[in-house]
Amino acid sequence: MTDDCNVLVPLDVPESAKATYIDNYLLVTQGSGNLMLFAGDQKVEHMNNDFYGEGIAEDDADPEHLFRIAQESRIGVFATQLGLITRYAMDYPDVPYLVKMNSKTHLVKTAQKDPYSPQLFTVRQVVDLRNSTGLDIAGIGYTIYLGSEKESRMLREAAQLISEAHANGLLTVLWIYPRGTAVGDEKDPHLIAGATGVAATLGSDFVKVNAPKKDGESSAEILKEVTLAAGRTKVVCAGGSSVSAEAFLTQLYDQLHTGGCAGNATGRNIHQKPLGEAMRMCNAISALTIDGASVEDALAIYLGTEE
Repeated sequence: MTDDCNVLVPLDVPESAKATYIDNYLLVTQGSGNLMLFAGDQKVEHMNNDFYGEGIAEDDADPEHLFRIAQESRIGVFATQLGLITRYAMDYPDVPYLVKMNSKTHLVKTAQKDPYSPQLFTVRQVVDLRNSTGLDIAGIGYTIYLGSEKESRMLREAAQLISEAHANGLLTVLWIYPRGTAVGDEKDPHLIAGATGVAATLGSDFVKVNAPKKDGESSAEILKEVTLAAGRTKVVCAGGSSVSAEAFLTQLYDQLHTGGCAGNATGRNIHQKPLGEAMRMCNAISALTIDGASVEDALAIYLGTEE
């Protein structure tokens, strides 16, 4: 059903949780319907590789850098694990949070074992923390590796989490990556379209995928199949490894305006920068995603030259 604010409320959201769901949706999309997700869940996924080393700002060595960015910048929601929220959110109470419910490290490669990212937290833990602290915990996220021998377990966990989250007025974002020995090309557009279709069948509000790639074709053009397959589940693309600000903002603009995406999920292209630069990058991405700004205007925000 669609409420008076034009928010599509799934039928598994009970009447008692409908207002909370709508408030959370409007909070993380800032009323635009598009999601600017600041991804800070890589402390498990990539361990310290993304946070320390050549080309990475010294600020990023400290986990609190993520929270400083989230509080001082314009974002839709900050995604990270529950443990970090419990350790830092008392000093960053105004940040809208999304709890990443499962995680695994990158140490065990697909060649050794098909990936499985186990559920670490329960929705009840998330809701209890929300209710006891008053924090704006607006949603949960979960990763599925389609094509893994363990995909059935992840599909079931995701389905149950989505149902429980909606029952408590929380939004859901699925990270879905085709990965495993059965998968020949993780960036195949037809396969990624299949992944967004899976997210739709599980009832997720948003799905995060890697941008598809196919020789000789624009990634924004081939995103159309991906976003169409998702139906009413909105698609956001992962930001990927760090590139120049202009290249990133141009790519995002094309994903939004040509590919049909409804936002972005960005980590390294933000948090690997010093605080001031990271804040400007967040604000530039939000201008593109939420306000419909041009690449030129967004780049001016990043460079600090806007009028």
